[in-house]
Amino acid sequence: MSRNISLLSGKKDDKNSLFGKIAASPTEAADNQLAGEYNLGVSTIHSTKSFYDFFSEDFKSKKAYVCTGSACLCRGTQGDVSDKLNAKFGAENVGEMICLGRCYENSAFNIDGQNYSGDDINKLDTIIAGDHTSPDYTMKSYSDTSFLVEDDIFSSYDDFKELLETCFAADKAELINTLKESGLRGRGGAGFPTGMKWEFCQAQEASAKYVVCNADEGDPGAFSDRYLLEEQTLKVLFGMAICGYLIGSKQGFLYIRGEYPESIKATDDALAKLRELGLLGDNILGTGFNFDMSVVEGQGAYICGEETALIASIEGRRAEVDVRPPFPTVEGLYKKPTVVNNVESLAAVPAIFKLGGEAFKKIGNGRSTGTKLISLDGYFNNPGLYEVDMATPMNIIIDDIGGGFNDDIKVIQVGGPLGGCVPIDILRTLTLDFESFDEGGFLMGHASFVCIPESFSAVEYAKHLFEFTAHESCGKCFPCRLGATRGKEMLQSAIEGNQKFSEELIQDLLETMEAGSLCALGGGLPLPVKNLLEHCADEFKPYMEK
Repeated sequence: MSRNISLLSGKKDDKNSLFGKIAASPTEAADNQLAGEYNLGVSTIHSTKSFYDFFSEDFKSKKAYVCTGSACLCRGTQGDVSDKLNAKFGAENVGEMICLGRCYENSAFNIDGQNYSGDDINKLDTIIAGDHTSPDYTMKSYSDTSFLVEDDIFSSYDDFKELLETCFAADKAELINTLKESGLRGRGGAGFPTGMKWEFCQAQEASAKYVVCNADEGDPGAFSDRYLLEEQTLKVLFGMAICGYLIGSKQGFLYIRGEYPESIKATDDALAKLRELGLLGDNILGTGFNFDMSVVEGQGAYICGEETALIASIEGRRAEVDVRPPFPTVEGLYKKPTVVNNVESLAAVPAIFKLGGEAFKKIGNGRSTGTKLISLDGYFNNPGLYEVDMATPMNIIIDDIGGGFNDDIKVIQVGGPLGGCVPIDILRTLTLDFESFDEGGFLMGHASFVCIPESFSAVEYAKHLFEFTAHESCGKCFPCRLGATRGKEMLQSAIEGNQKFSEELIQDLLETMEAGSLCALGGGLPLPVKNLLEHCADEFKPYMEK
């Protein structure tokens, strides 16, 4: 059934996603019309709508939303935020969103489709009157050669045009080799070599191919993609355009999470300007190359960060994970060969093509080359976004770049809710690269840093991770759907003093999730929970059966 929906969705219109049309059709009549246009049962449209948080009538009825992401939770700011929003709008009119990308100053909330944080909560009257703008956050490069943050290499529409002309004049195989030589690996967490992915897709014979930017940055604690989409938009869009040229695609999609309204606007504005300049659309720069891009706005589902769930969502399906193989480069969007890349991976491409693959490769260590964006939360004295060289020692990141901590920190979760929970003394022995974190039994992922202070219970944090996974599971596989719920219930019951839990049982549960889950949501959750059970054992003992 899902395959038929994919084919019907692409056959009708492969430039404007069915998902976008569903989001824009709030009425029963519009659902019926869409179903007729796409030869689908109306139940398929209703099934899709029931999957996403933002489609629910209860969610849409709210006037304000409180961020419930891990960084704000650990910072302890959200109780005050909830109280003030409840007092202003009424508790029945205040809902929740999971991470608004404001982890650098916390106290995050959303009103009328705009995000706020920090001291903004004390300026509600000004915000409601439309007279307030949230201040910018700290952003800086600590690399001798900035590929992502600084503007001196690539930042303008003229730069975009000039580099396109240079690439169009080069041999396609040479460009792919430049990307492979650079050693650029996926920055979304998986770390797959970008040049190899493009080459695999290029080699496929198909009537159509697609480029997809995975901008569903749902990891609480991460805000690097948000920065790139809002402040370095052209770098991301160039990466997609040149990928389309190399693999033989005519259409790209940027799947941007709905919790980032500023990112959606910045991207739409840049796309419109590129079309106006003739740098997107038909016969770009007289070369015969046709390529355009569309934004697809996410509707509150973390699982869409998984590439097959993201593809399903664009097609207008429930965002359920698909079994692999086949991988997207062989059978992806609309069952056609598709390159799916993370925002940061795409943003690094223009500087690599402008400076050469060797310039990127010489930075870093081993198979972890180039620079990386890191997101430091509000527990650092210098919170914000920083570009650093791969293989930078973590003690430099913590002390020199981050300026140390403003509270007693026991553990940092690096790489999102599925990343390892690393004790500070161990974290200081690592370097910022894939190998160091893998060898230590952790995960670098997005390189987001969520600090867990001594005052925050490790048991409560483990319960939070189970709860997050239970809420965000696509529900397709039992180990994730049921395992996360049972884990949440197990810890909740112990915390409330009803029933202690068995260490053997929770370890068995974690191993089942790790081995049996279809994707990294259920399969990745056991890592941080096991880390907490090991490194914060004294906190768990009072809740365990003897």
